[in-house]
Amino acid sequence: MALTKPNQQLRRDLKEAATLLKWSGVDLFEVAKRLLAAGDEITADELMMIALSYQAMEDKLVGYADDVKEGRIVRARD
Repeated sequence: MALTKPNQQLRRDLKEAATLLKWSGVDLFEVAKRLLAAGDEITADELMMIALSYQAMEDKLVGYADDVKEGRIVRARD
């Protein structure tokens, strides 16, 4: 089943947001590791929790993008 233009855009947007979260999480995790090495455990732990929450949301967005591709989620007309 071919996607409509709005649904193609929705899928692209979801995948782009997921990718942004993925790389932001990677960056945060790297900063957290440096803080941990410097002895700032509390801030490092907080950043790691944020990075993990980004990963969880990334997984959801990728799932939504797959749902759009399969036609289970459809963008309504404006």
